[in-house]
Amino acid sequence: MNTNKFTAFFERFASRATRATGSSTAFLLALLTILVWVITGPVFGYSDTWQLVINTGTTIITFLMVFLIQKSQNKDSLAMQIKLNELIAVNRKASNRLLNLEDLNEADLIALHQFFGRLAEKAKQEDSLSESHSIEEAEEIHVEKLEEKHNRTARKTPRTSAS
Repeated sequence: MNTNKFTAFFERFASRATRATGSSTAFLLALLTILVWVITGPVFGYSDTWQLVINTGTTIITFLMVFLIQKSQNKDSLAMQIKLNELIAVNRKASNRLLNLEDLNEADLIALHQFFGRLAEKAKQEDSLSESHSIEEAEEIHVEKLEEKHNRTARKTPRTSAS
């Protein structure tokens, strides 16, 4: 992957900052800061400057954390999508058309959601919620499963009557 020095530096910085700010130590430091601020209130007569210090500090930290959190979530989301794409790619019955669904527009995602909703309804009717289907094979597999179920029932019937 081709990255420049700044991008590589920012990636390392963002990873370290994310780990650090998500730690118990960071929380305790923030809590300690608030406690010190509250305790110093009477010393500074609860002045406008005293209030401005905490407002400005928290605003700056919040502003920076929004971008840091978004960077972290983007990276986590991309890693998750890659893992899901791998699972889809190695599953013989899964549709490769489902790879990179996150790149589709909202209308296409809604259409796919409705399609899989219909498959879920069919699975409920079959009492088989653990089965999955690809887009291309869904109807064919549904018919095959019904035939298999019918054949199993037919095979069990003669054995039961012969016993």
